[in-house]
Amino acid sequence: MPRWRTMNKHDHRQARPPDWELIGRTLQCDGPAGFNIGWHCTDGVCAAGRGTVPALVCEGAGGVIRSFSFDDVRVLSDGAGAYLQALGVGVGTRVCVLMDRIPELYVIVLAALKIGAVVQPLFSAFGEEALRARLADAETGVVATQRRYVGKLRRIRSALPHLSTVLVVDCGNAALEPGEAPFNLAAMKPVTNLAVVRADRNTPSLLHYTSGTTGKAKGVLHVHGSLLSQYYTGQTVLDLKTDDRYWCTADPGWVTGISYGIIAPWLLGVTQYVYAEGFKPDRWYDFISRHRITVWYTAPTAVRALAKAGDDLARSFDLRSLRHLASVGEPLNAEAVNWSGRVLGKPFHDTYWQTETGAIMIANRPGLAIRAGSMGLPVPGIEAAVLDPVTFAPVASGMPGVIAFKRGWPAMMTGYWRNPEATQQKLHGDWYLTGDRGRTDADGYFWFIGRDDDIINTAGHLVSPFEVESVLLTHPAVAESAVVSKPDAMNMEVVKAYVVLKPGMTPSGDLELELMQHVRIKLSSYAMPQETAFVAELPKTRSGKILRRLLRARAWGEDAAGIPHEDEGSQCTTVRLTIRETDVSG
Repeated sequence: MPRWRTMNKHDHRQARPPDWELIGRTLQCDGPAGFNIGWHCTDGVCAAGRGTVPALVCEGAGGVIRSFSFDDVRVLSDGAGAYLQALGVGVGTRVCVLMDRIPELYVIVLAALKIGAVVQPLFSAFGEEALRARLADAETGVVATQRRYVGKLRRIRSALPHLSTVLVVDCGNAALEPGEAPFNLAAMKPVTNLAVVRADRNTPSLLHYTSGTTGKAKGVLHVHGSLLSQYYTGQTVLDLKTDDRYWCTADPGWVTGISYGIIAPWLLGVTQYVYAEGFKPDRWYDFISRHRITVWYTAPTAVRALAKAGDDLARSFDLRSLRHLASVGEPLNAEAVNWSGRVLGKPFHDTYWQTETGAIMIANRPGLAIRAGSMGLPVPGIEAAVLDPVTFAPVASGMPGVIAFKRGWPAMMTGYWRNPEATQQKLHGDWYLTGDRGRTDADGYFWFIGRDDDIINTAGHLVSPFEVESVLLTHPAVAESAVVSKPDAMNMEVVKAYVVLKPGMTPSGDLELELMQHVRIKLSSYAMPQETAFVAELPKTRSGKILRRLLRARAWGEDAAGIPHEDEGSQCTTVRLTIRETDVSG
């Protein structure tokens, strides 16, 4: 059976679990390369007869396009693998990729996986301290980067005794210092006989770093066997087919940009498109239109920003090529789902998962009725539940609790890097605890409430920031919203809302009262914002996530510089917390 066809010939609405062994045999994981992700994303696709199919179409600054077939990527990754081996990279060596979305990143990731190294993706906008902490913790041996980022690596190099080589992919004629080496993709010597390391299901593959609202960043270790989950969810959730033109907007410095920006589409032999420039509504629409994108995986904040840009802008582009839309990264408000259905002609399908899960766990899959605002249903093969945070017993539908998954799916992390204590805190018996609060409805659909550390406790009532934000977005004057807690002498905490208004709307005390009433009627009196700050923009990560922790720091009068904010897509060095609030006190 061809590797890209659906394994289970059943209606995706049924909860029949996938046959992991059958998927493994179809991918030829019993062959010489075993489960090696690098081999399956290149050699495996070529062996299935798709070597001449475009694998990567990358549009960079100024509209310059670089295109590579699967056979191109196979040969280049073999050459890069041999080059890494010549530098002393071996099985288990941590190889960090610190780059923008350029072809060299994709080639080096696959090359390192082929030779048994552990790939450590890091977000290119990280500051020096964030880099130092993560590279030191991982004892990274090689960093592949661009000339624009070499300076900050040089300044922390003395604190990284395990770092042997810094590869510079675009050094040109620039002078290199000791311990630095050039990496020129165009001049890479062809290698067609690279000895690919045979990986079993439990062979380490990727080391992603994630940081919560407190504590130092933790390394999340994944294995080559995760490809089973990524392959399956690429088919059943993202609905990827061989003739698709797929665009995942996530940065490869984070787990989505690897699991679904490299691995899943390429396991399935699908062409993926990369847009290296930042977010601008007209440019994104133009990219979709020119390249005839069919499947689009992006962030809810980006969807809301597109809606804010107006219906007329969206309708001025030919977006008829789009056939499936999905979102990832944070909860997808019902308003965003309804907007895309009305304006784009198709609703966005929310997907829920974490760095630790390695693959999509809950989703509004094709074939399911979308309930706007819901996370959807568990992916077949995933046992999910909402647990009491004290007893860890499942709660009744409608009741809030901790979202948890029964352990054992292929893409689950093996644990936090050299941190068994933190690993154990995420486990309780057979359950993996997400740290997110949610509930289910009578039909088993999951609904997000908030992070454990985001929940607002006002006079003993627990308020979900996400629910308040969702209600605010239904008001005709509101374009964007973010809700946090602020201290209150009587109630311990109360709700504060940061609101961006739609064009033509003016902040006022009357509007603030109107928004309070809107939330009171839709939710409850204790969920009403006791203070509303009208702002021109919300602080966001480069990938579009709202930096709520920084807004909370502002509301609590804390020093934002002391708050860890190297979150997914964070702009780190340019955190925009100096937002100006409009005074509507009269």
